[in-house]
Amino acid sequence: MADKIALEIVTPRGRALTASVDEVTAPSVQGEFGVLPGHLPLLAALRTGLVTYREGSETKRCAVGAGFAEAGPDKLVILTDEYADREKVDPVVVRKDLAEVQQQLQKLEAVPIAAPDAKAADAATAQARAEREVLIARENWLAVQLELYGDPPFATQRPYEQFGPSPPPPEEEVPQASDESK
Repeated sequence: MADKIALEIVTPRGRALTASVDEVTAPSVQGEFGVLPGHLPLLAALRTGLVTYREGSETKRCAVGAGFAEAGPDKLVILTDEYADREKVDPVVVRKDLAEVQQQLQKLEAVPIAAPDAKAADAATAQARAEREVLIARENWLAVQLELYGDPPFATQRPYEQFGPSPPPPEEEVPQASDESK
């Protein structure tokens, strides 16, 4: 069994990080997960968040956007569209961008929201939903960069934002044990 994990973070612009680490924690869509040497194979969808990794006694963090992670006994590969180190985050620029995104989101508050699976949604409602999703993803990315820098913004929760695990199935769809087995 290996003593280290080869951590690799890859973006469309190329390899962003390569390190030999002792452990890694990453943000999946179902919650955070950790990887130690000897980990069983794992494929996970990632949400925007912070990746924490330990090299010896030094713990480091970086920000990643949504993507995928593939773990094995001695390697973790993260494929993501966004990556940022703390040193490359300019909090003034990020806060300015965040204010612009939040202003655009406020303008969309008056537009009705169509459910993603609505068949009778008009084009304007569907377009507004798509714009909201893009703006919320951008807002989350900017907020994670500020959190990485050490100056997180105030928490926001939007009534139309999806978060957390999916709800359980309706009771009538859950198979019931038959009474014949008694």
